[in-house]
Amino acid sequence: MSALDWNREGLIWPHRDTSAFVQVGRARWHVQTMGSGPPLLLLHGTGASVHSWRGLMPLLAKTHTVIAPDLPRHAFTTGHDAYAMSLPAMAREIVALLTALDVQPTAIIGHSAGAAIALQVALDHGFTGPVIGLNSALRPFPGPFAQIFPAVAKALFVNPFVPRIFASSIDLVGGARKFLWRSTHSQIDADGLACYRTLLKHPGHAGGALAMMANWDLPGLRLRMGEVRNPVLLVHGANDPAIPLDWARDAAGWLAGARLDVLAGLGHLAHEEAPEQAAALIAAFLAEHAQETRHE
Repeated sequence: MSALDWNREGLIWPHRDTSAFVQVGRARWHVQTMGSGPPLLLLHGTGASVHSWRGLMPLLAKTHTVIAPDLPRHAFTTGHDAYAMSLPAMAREIVALLTALDVQPTAIIGHSAGAAIALQVALDHGFTGPVIGLNSALRPFPGPFAQIFPAVAKALFVNPFVPRIFASSIDLVGGARKFLWRSTHSQIDADGLACYRTLLKHPGHAGGALAMMANWDLPGLRLRMGEVRNPVLLVHGANDPAIPLDWARDAAGWLAGARLDVLAGLGHLAHEEAPEQAAALIAAFLAEHAQETRHE
């Protein structure tokens, strides 16, 4: 399937002037970089792109160098093997990108599945800095759903027609705005909605999201969460229908010393609805960790 065209679909992307394309092996990454200071790595969730950081990124860039890539097979990042989309594999790909950029982040901020990738980077690649998860997708589906959901996603992924059917059906289910509301309970701005509409209607991007879901192994990550020694902050929108607040509480209990902050009245895209609130919590947590490091 063809990828999104940066000179066509990409014309509406927020902060387009901060974008660059980085070749790492066969992969061509789309990366946005903004600000100066200690580097922060931002990892978006399944089916999203760097556009999801459009409000938060400039706020964090006041004190940090902020680096945000499109994940493998998402939006404008291309060249990754469709069957190399497991959680450990994606963590390896992120580390390879950081090596190519010669960047060692002081903290990693992940939204939804991006938080799981951040923890996998910590577990597999020795990252010891703070991890901040926004509406983190860390809890496996309960009971038999843990096995059924990846199996269904894989069955859909191997059918080449499914991404096209999904992309073409968005208008049939009420369009991007209604689809996002039903799945996230978040109200976002027009710029963000335009980007999501573009992504949801593109078969290549839909295929990338399906590949990610088909190869995901949260039960495997769950078994290792007790090994995580990073400072962890979980920020969660109280109205998230995709990842209920009780699931976030479970995940916080599995991570030694993790803190959970709840954003009342917000959904799965809480950091897009209220970037100022998210930025304030992130800044306070990073400052607290930096102070603890100085006193060690």
